[in-house]
Amino acid sequence: MEVVTHLVNDTVEFYKWSLTIADKRVENWPMMSSPSPTLAISCLYLIFLWAGPKYMQDRQPFTLRKTLIVYNFSMVVLNFYIAKELLLASRAAGYSYLCQPVNYSNDVNEVRIASALWWYYISKGVEFLDTAFFILRKKFNQVSFLHVYHHCTMFILWWIGIKWVPGGQSFFGATINSSIHVLMYGYYGLAALGPHMQKYLWWKKYLTIIQMIQFHVTIGHAGYSLYTGCPFPCWMQWALIGYAVTFIILFANFYYHAYRRKPSSHKGGKPVANGTSAVTNGHSNMEEVEENGKRQKKGRAKRE
Repeated sequence: MEVVTHLVNDTVEFYKWSLTIADKRVENWPMMSSPSPTLAISCLYLIFLWAGPKYMQDRQPFTLRKTLIVYNFSMVVLNFYIAKELLLASRAAGYSYLCQPVNYSNDVNEVRIASALWWYYISKGVEFLDTAFFILRKKFNQVSFLHVYHHCTMFILWWIGIKWVPGGQSFFGATINSSIHVLMYGYYGLAALGPHMQKYLWWKKYLTIIQMIQFHVTIGHAGYSLYTGCPFPCWMQWALIGYAVTFIILFANFYYHAYRRKPSSHKGGKPVANGTSAVTNGHSNMEEVEENGKRQKKGRAKRE
């Protein structure tokens, strides 16, 4: 018990010390004064993961077609805004794409970058709705480890990022990821419109490839900064590298099962649920739209 007490005290003291080097510009921004709101929302998310399927077990799945259309295209707008703000502000501030330390000043462009990164963090909280839509539609198989791991960690990790490094090289990964999310949510928004969109959605596979490229670029970018001694916090660079490696492993596993294995290895000859969709959305993919548009008219949807 004494060991636990010391551990807790040391953790509290470390957190108090870390606040002395946190960015003073963001401490009064919504959700940023304490980690409690972020942790509370993340805990509620995990509780819903457990309670949601139990609640829906004996109930018919919701279709949510209009909701999905509005949600997906709203996320396109939000991510486009984030990417646009980061690109324009970083160019105006003269940012380097190879090595850019954090500038904690109140320069208008630096504050603009910090604000865009804050919205990026908020978007990761909004993305918890991806899981809620899966569960309400009884797409329980879509709530994979990859899906949960991504959603639960990104929201917390980006709170840390905004609290201590809302600028500098933090803009690089956020810009790439939000740009990819424009494509992804655009894809799922189009898919939610109905099966007639299927002929325009042949590029689903390439979303996964783009994401895998993103993780390799992240590792290369962070590794180069460490090698050259870029004055950006080393702990953040190592954290990015470790985090990206986990996603490369998980996405490679998905990609193999979804696109490389022989069709006979899948039930009914269909690939497993899209890992890209498992990470960010996917509750609007074409097969699911077809199910909601046709099969649910006959009664309760099957639990896949």
